Amino acid sequence: MQFIALTSIGIENLLVDELTELGATVSKQTVGSVRFEADSLLAQKVCLSSRFATRVLMLIEEKEGVDDKSSLYNFARSQPWQEWFGPTQTFAVDFNGTNDSLKNTQFSGLVIKDAIVDYFNDLYEQRPNVDKQDANVRVVARLNRYGVSMYIDYSGPRLSERGYRQGQGKAPIKEHLAAALIKRSGWLDNVKQPLFDPCCGAGTILIEAAGMARNEAPGLFREGFAFERLPSFRAAKFKELKEELLANITDPKLWLIGHDYDEQVLSKAIDNAKRAELDDVIKFKQSDATKLTAVAKLPGVVISNLPYGERIGSMAELVDLHRNLGVGFKKHFNHWKLALLGMDESLFKLLKLVRLKRYKFKNGPLDVELNLYQLDDKQVSLTTDDKKALNFEGSTSFANRLKKNKQGLKNWLKQNKVDAYRVYEADIPEYNVAVDIYGDSAVIFEYAAPKEIDEKTSEKRLQDVITLTSQQLDISPENIAVKVRKKQKGEDQYTAMSKQNRTMIVEEFGAKFKVNLFDYLDTGLFLDHRLMRRYIQENAKDKRFLNLFAYTGTASVHAALGGAKAITTVDLSKTYLKWGQDNFDLNNISNTRYRFEQADCLKWLEHATAQYDLIFLDPPTFSNSKRMKDAFDVQSDHIKLLTWVKKILSPSGTLIFSNNKRGFVMDEVGLIGLGLKAVNISDKTLSPDFKRNKKIHNSWLITHG
Repeated sequence: MQFIALTSIGIENLLVDELTELGATVSKQTVGSVRFEADSLLAQKVCLSSRFATRVLMLIEEKEGVDDKSSLYNFARSQPWQEWFGPTQTFAVDFNGTNDSLKNTQFSGLVIKDAIVDYFNDLYEQRPNVDKQDANVRVVARLNRYGVSMYIDYSGPRLSERGYRQGQGKAPIKEHLAAALIKRSGWLDNVKQPLFDPCCGAGTILIEAAGMARNEAPGLFREGFAFERLPSFRAAKFKELKEELLANITDPKLWLIGHDYDEQVLSKAIDNAKRAELDDVIKFKQSDATKLTAVAKLPGVVISNLPYGERIGSMAELVDLHRNLGVGFKKHFNHWKLALLGMDESLFKLLKLVRLKRYKFKNGPLDVELNLYQLDDKQVSLTTDDKKALNFEGSTSFANRLKKNKQGLKNWLKQNKVDAYRVYEADIPEYNVAVDIYGDSAVIFEYAAPKEIDEKTSEKRLQDVITLTSQQLDISPENIAVKVRKKQKGEDQYTAMSKQNRTMIVEEFGAKFKVNLFDYLDTGLFLDHRLMRRYIQENAKDKRFLNLFAYTGTASVHAALGGAKAITTVDLSKTYLKWGQDNFDLNNISNTRYRFEQADCLKWLEHATAQYDLIFLDPPTFSNSKRMKDAFDVQSDHIKLLTWVKKILSPSGTLIFSNNKRGFVMDEVGLIGLGLKAVNISDKTLSPDFKRNKKIHNSWLITHG
């Protein structure tokens, strides 16, 4: 009988060795799968014993030239289905692959389903029912350029799910990948040596390691395999097989240590170990991986799935973690082997270690790599013990500028009670970032580097910026958000990491605002509009105020605090309007004449009829609003926009018009044609922290002529 064992990319060679050791004859290896020959009992042993396979399928038949509906139906219709199930049982069909004739996998699956039903109708005048969720038998068909292969699902879904893991962290490692790391690390050559995971998460690596060291077949305690529903299954033989595998379990003295900084995740690891009956084997402890200490007197092996963006959500933490891990390994783990899994080559380089070997894998959809290191006296002496060692000596100029700027703003910040401000704005061309401080936290915006600057150089400079921002401003890396303001490929553009939902409150001129530094490209507060917001507060008394493209309603808060008679806050985003309402609540603002409206502002203007005495208009530089026949561009379309706004600006009213387009030029002739006049107040709306970048925004006071 022929079978195919599925696995993840990068694990195929290990699966070949495992199948061979179990006694199967491997006939073919392809990407993500290994074909082998075995009798039914040996195939069952594979399902019980494999740590590297995710699924096992039994081959019924494969045929070339099956490439359209008719040939697919005939191929499926000709199989002896009664050998695998009867008309009173349920079945389901999984189909994979497309071509020019078979373009839809669901349709192709239905063709096979019809063929099977017709087969049983002809043979028994009775048909089996389809059950997509819990079928007695699952038929699997794979279409490739040569033809179709037809299988019976032999193992059932996900052999990699051992059953012990009910709780996990944000970026869990798959169990079969964890087993692959353990195998590649070399720890199994001597399981008596210590095994340490400094970022153990839900404990998967350590639990897998214990099972492998004990020679414990991972499927022994699994409930139900697909092959148990087949007519050929013999319960007595299967029972004997399980007893044989149980007898093979050993009980070596193991030294397994797991640390993690997250107490909640660590509690899941402890629970998972209990379910695997390994709670007395693995020693878990809450500990910060950035402050490594010795865990054993004898050298051993470190295996860890290091956190990446999906788990932490902040590059600052990642940079700090990898830099400190490198120092900690050299200081406390000389003569140990390291097997570290991660995604980012630039982060691995922060360890300042020479790699011995590298293996590439897939962890779910993510491309990851396992780096192996051998720590010795030479490796330990490669760098100093200075955990803040920089990539470039020249980075100290950035540090000095950061310190100087903060000192220069000190008195102004104190006088105006402002605790969210910009401390650095690309002052030094090579360090093309902006750094904003929010209380005890910071945001680093990295601007796109010029084409002539090598990407790796930019990455290293950013790493230095992160380290020095933390040092000079005395801000913990976990409170530093790093955001990249540049176009990225495809769907990666401005993609948020997993939401952290970390918010904080900041103040300016007596107003309180909720900000979120980690989950969005912007934080909820445009710092460069600070003086405009103060102007609104100072001039809003008894006015009807309109805030268009309102974002989180911060200008509306200032208008309310300034005594506005009525306030209308308009934005397209429900999220931002809710945020705006939260800002009102923070400032104890409540008035039935203060309204929030969710609408496309350009479309809203079309139907607006009320009059407003003070309007704040800060449109996007570019927008694909449905109101415009073409995309909205603030430079080419601002007169059209002002035409609409003029209709609702009261005769003695004032429009504050602002935008962030560099090089924006007001169409003065068009403005005169509308009967409006404008005074440029851009310089007056730049507070001291933005004086270094006079082009950050343009702003005008516009009134009727």
